[in-house]
Amino acid sequence: MPSGVLVDRRGPSGLAGPAERLRRLVATAGLALLSFVLASVSVAQQAVPTPWQSESLSLRRIDPPGDRASSQAEGGGAPGVRAGVTLSAYLTQDGEPIDQGVIWRIYTENPEVDPPQPRLVTTSKVPSPSVDLKPGSYVVNVAFGRAHLTRRITVVPGKTSEESFILNAGGLRVTAVLGEAEKVSDLTVSYDVYQGDADRLGGRTKVVGGLRPGLIVRLNAGLYHLVSTMGDANALVSSDVTVEAGKLTDAVIRHHAARVTLKLVTRAGGEAQADTLWAVHALDGELVRESQGALPTHILAAGEYVASARHAGRLYQKQFTVVSGQRTQVEVVMQ
Repeated sequence: MPSGVLVDRRGPSGLAGPAERLRRLVATAGLALLSFVLASVSVAQQAVPTPWQSESLSLRRIDPPGDRASSQAEGGGAPGVRAGVTLSAYLTQDGEPIDQGVIWRIYTENPEVDPPQPRLVTTSKVPSPSVDLKPGSYVVNVAFGRAHLTRRITVVPGKTSEESFILNAGGLRVTAVLGEAEKVSDLTVSYDVYQGDADRLGGRTKVVGGLRPGLIVRLNAGLYHLVSTMGDANALVSSDVTVEAGKLTDAVIRHHAARVTLKLVTRAGGEAQADTLWAVHALDGELVRESQGALPTHILAAGEYVASARHAGRLYQKQFTVVSGQRTQVEVVMQ
């Protein structure tokens, strides 16, 4: 067959034969499959956004666990924004800063409680601490002994500030004496400090109790009521005292009392009887003290008393007098 001659393989009717039709069908199907593969590859090569990169989620920040709580702590405010605050305490307006013995407590309100309750943020014993706080409102308490002051401060974003606390406080030192001048052992005397103003029923609020003479107590300036007790009976003395800001106030409490020893004997100057029950009454019948033993000793206020001794089912009594500063032995004779 000469080259360049087109051979027509159609059948006599002008249509392709079965073999030719099958060949064309296979070629068409192959071309369609190739087009689908190429389209798939083209789509795969395009940048398909992941869910966390999609436009709908890119506008919303998802905080990690715990980040929301930390952003609300210490007063709230924008996460990570803090401001420095320096605190200092003074006894008086024109005094020097207190350089020891100060305790600072900083609170913020807990918004999850209704009504909001204070929540402790930090505590410091540094005399003049510098703290970093998140913006917001805080309640600061400074204590210097029994003197204290509480007030609210506001922390502004990015702004350092200094906060001064004027305690308006002073010191109180108590000395106890017996009679006019005899100083007594600190171990036999204790005193309580009450607010100077009494309520409608005559009661007073106790500020601090169980103090020993000679110690300096730091108090806010003002009027106070002292109640001093010598011994374990009725030797009580009360007095009012005024504490001045920036000053040490010395208060002298004078007790009029004496140490009394009780003794039950079969005869004058005899041996004390063991297993004796004792009761001391004032002349008006008020019970002052009860005790048990051969030689009980008490400190009683000056005055008139009756000693009652019960031994072996029998009662013995004797009236006696207590003179301030004079130690006394009361001897009750069994007769």
